[in-house]
Amino acid sequence: MRRNDRREPTHAMNRQPERPTRAAVYARVSTSDKDQNVETQLLPLREFVRNQGWQVFLEYIDQAPATDLNRRTQWRELLSDASKRKFDLVLVWRMDRAFRSVLDAATTLERFRGWGVGLRSYSEPWLDTTSPFGEALFHITIAYAQLERGILRERVKAGMERARKEGKQIGRPSVYVRKGFRPRLQNVLERLDKKEISRRQAAKELKVGYATLKRILDKREGNSSSPPADAAPEAVGAAGDGGAGNFLDAAPGRDHDAPSQDVAA
Repeated sequence: MRRNDRREPTHAMNRQPERPTRAAVYARVSTSDKDQNVETQLLPLREFVRNQGWQVFLEYIDQAPATDLNRRTQWRELLSDASKRKFDLVLVWRMDRAFRSVLDAATTLERFRGWGVGLRSYSEPWLDTTSPFGEALFHITIAYAQLERGILRERVKAGMERARKEGKQIGRPSVYVRKGFRPRLQNVLERLDKKEISRRQAAKELKVGYATLKRILDKREGNSSSPPADAAPEAVGAAGDGGAGNFLDAAPGRDHDAPSQDVAA
């Protein structure tokens, strides 16, 4: 007598449940983005992973400019883990958080493809490199982002050139414009000559960096064979006499310890 019931094949009975997609979450803020909090990127990324039913493998967080790969240590670690196939895809807030140029994006995408790792953007949902259409849009978007950065860079350069022609100072102001700096400097120099204080103590009292103080002393003592790179043209001739009076009357250039002044077009 034949039985009508069908038995499941052995391999079907032993089938393991499908594991969730492992997502590497990457977030980055630039050092110039002082008002930005990386959590602004991470919170929606975490929620997106949960809604997709994925699993966060690891969160990689950098605080550095896109072009500074030396300081983007977490991005380098992410690439290393991707090469070992520790996760299935990379999720970013926006593509410009990860890549510094079109060439960089295309090269990295090719490496991801070889490792079997996908790439998704939260703010640009159409950029899904796991599909041919999404990959094409990926290249187009990255190219546009680089064009936008290039236009912004040209605008900044044009603004700086206009400011120079108008006689405005570009960059950081001189320490000599600080209120009461010259009398304090004279006092510190006299105490340094008497070896009552060290150079580091002098720099601390003047509230300047050690390198700035060294440039001041080198110019005063005439030890530099050429004028400092940050000296204004009129300061070069005054420093050549090596006298304390002429030195203090000189008009030095930028101070690297003072806050920067941005010029916009």
